[in-house]
Amino acid sequence: MIDSSLIASADLFAGLSPEHLAPIAEAAHIRELRRGDVLFLEGDEPDDLYVVVEGRIAISTRSFDGRESVFALMEATDLFGEMPLFRPDGRSAGARALESSTVVVIPYSPVRALYQEHPEHLWRVVDMLATRLKSMDTALADSVFLDVTGRTAKRLLELAGPSDTFELPITQEELAGMVGASRERVNKAIASFVKLGWLEQRDRAYAITDREQLEIRSK
Repeated sequence: MIDSSLIASADLFAGLSPEHLAPIAEAAHIRELRRGDVLFLEGDEPDDLYVVVEGRIAISTRSFDGRESVFALMEATDLFGEMPLFRPDGRSAGARALESSTVVVIPYSPVRALYQEHPEHLWRVVDMLATRLKSMDTALADSVFLDVTGRTAKRLLELAGPSDTFELPITQEELAGMVGASRERVNKAIASFVKLGWLEQRDRAYAITDREQLEIRSK
């Protein structure tokens, strides 16, 4: 049985009593991942959902010609892989580790049992799905209203968080997948930020030197 606090850290399970968490924690286990390890592929038969303990997990899809689009990065306390819990179907996307990571693997069966016995907890599911829909709406709006340079600025700001110095946790190819453009166009956008004095770059290390201008360009 794993430490139930690792499960309670996820929004979906936050606030559950120790009694309700116990069967889930008893069925769950920890999985250690190295960079590049695949948790599941698009179309795989699903059995589990996951909570990130540490590290970063990319959620992505691939086009018919093999191009990858990374549409979400999962970090500590984030939960993913839950959709087939409510609608049995193949995985709608793939998940792989971007760096050394630790995840909690939670089988669907004890979670389904919890909701069958205590349907009032399904309101947390509604809240989580509403948040996901809002994120997808934002991503769709970005793809319509922002050009590649604007989307690149927005992704860099998201990856930086509140810090002005950060290391890119993904490759330039993966960043291009998040932006939804070719690596060449994303690199050109970054080079323009450097030339304008908004950003400094050394390999995968970045320093934001004019956050205000980057934020303006990302809108």
